[in-house]
Amino acid sequence: MAQDSADGAADTEIPDAELKHNAIGFLDALVIGLNSTSPAYSLAAAIGPIVALAGIYAPGVMLASFVPMLLIAAAFYYLNKVDQDCGTTFSWVTRAMGPWAGWLGGWAITMTGVLVIGSLADVAVNFGLLAVGLDDWAAHPVIRQTLTVVVILAMTAICVIGTELSAHLQDVLILAQVLFLLLFAVVAVYRVYAGTSTLDSVEPSLSWLNPFGAGGAALTGGLLLGVFIYWGWESAVNLTEEMRDSATAPGKAGIWSTVVLLVTYLSVGFAVVAYAGTEYLAVHADDEEAVFAALAHEVMGGWDWMVLLAVSTSALASTQTTIIPASRTALSMARRHALPHTFAHIQPRFLTPDVSTWWVAGIAIAWYLVVNQISENALLDSVTALSLLIAFYYALTGVACAVYYRRHLLENPHNFLLIGVGPLVGAGLLGWLLVESIGDMSHPEKSYSGVSWFGLGPPLVIGIGIAVVGVLIMCFWRVQDGRFWRERRTVVDPALVHGRKPEP
Repeated sequence: MAQDSADGAADTEIPDAELKHNAIGFLDALVIGLNSTSPAYSLAAAIGPIVALAGIYAPGVMLASFVPMLLIAAAFYYLNKVDQDCGTTFSWVTRAMGPWAGWLGGWAITMTGVLVIGSLADVAVNFGLLAVGLDDWAAHPVIRQTLTVVVILAMTAICVIGTELSAHLQDVLILAQVLFLLLFAVVAVYRVYAGTSTLDSVEPSLSWLNPFGAGGAALTGGLLLGVFIYWGWESAVNLTEEMRDSATAPGKAGIWSTVVLLVTYLSVGFAVVAYAGTEYLAVHADDEEAVFAALAHEVMGGWDWMVLLAVSTSALASTQTTIIPASRTALSMARRHALPHTFAHIQPRFLTPDVSTWWVAGIAIAWYLVVNQISENALLDSVTALSLLIAFYYALTGVACAVYYRRHLLENPHNFLLIGVGPLVGAGLLGWLLVESIGDMSHPEKSYSGVSWFGLGPPLVIGIGIAVVGVLIMCFWRVQDGRFWRERRTVVDPALVHGRKPEP
């Protein structure tokens, strides 16, 4: 009885306020999902290494990378239909597989934000300064890092002020980004066929879409990079509690985000490979600015600032949208007593999770500044560690989908293929990529810094460190407040499986 009273008293500490309902629609969520992936920046960072691995078949590798993302997006869609919780993977995995797996899934999502927010803001500042000709400022670490912190604080404030303001800003940023990318691609392809390319150009061919053209090893490496360039679309689903038609619109926005990304990546990939040829891109594989800084000048001449600005706006948009999944996952965990109730606080005026949002930003800033003191390469190594966390919680979500609907998978072919087999195949591919990533990261010479931490590559050490800290915090909170671990798991309503409202 005393324990029940204590639990009841603790329950009253959790605020009753909710996130703002019907704040945004499908198109807003689609834009946020797209911007979360930072397509221009992702292409700038990945196209060189992908071409180095696959040559002219780089577009095919990007096509193959799309497959596991689409399968996991389907899992997000079907899980969101039965549980519109802003914690997404945390909530779904908890209901399907229990609190321990659910907590670790939530921890992985939150930490991806912490690892990457500083890097994204740094890229936004760096390319923005280059676009306006302030190269000396971009090369000055103190100036760049100070401006990066200012950008993170500004983007965090916009997230707290309101979801509608965030969505409006994202609309502007995605329009600028897509416009500049399309102009770049059109000019590049035109100059290839006009014979005015300044590099060793190659006429495009549909055969480039063959993902096996360069061999299995190239495909494996390309898929690992594909996890990075497609990651982020699920931010649309983290806004489910703030969307109109929350049962289906967020999941559809996630799926359509991956499709739009595929078209964008293939279009620009074809244009870049055709204009520059494989040798130029392979030589610049380790230079993030190779495609959209060095190559921008080759293609656009004096208009290269437009491409630099596209990368800057891409990273700026992603800085903001990456805060969303981390903060709302922390909010969801706190509401379910998986974290201290302070993180569940909702800002009374704007109806946004202000405490969890500022905490995510604060930890991300601290991580960015501390890692930068080690070296700039250490910051890149921390971003590389993202693939471990991403593959883990995506795969966990795919498995959770099949487990959640397990009693309904044999009712018809639709359920069996799209809700069961598809997500499990996606989870299997990502699980395999997780193992491959761990193998690659165990070799220090393959890291950006080229140094050894405890005999391993820095990205793997960072990933292991995050996992260990997460397990320790989880065990501590289990002892401190065990209510989350005593929750009853819910059963799927058969009506929701088929998209019908359950009977009252």
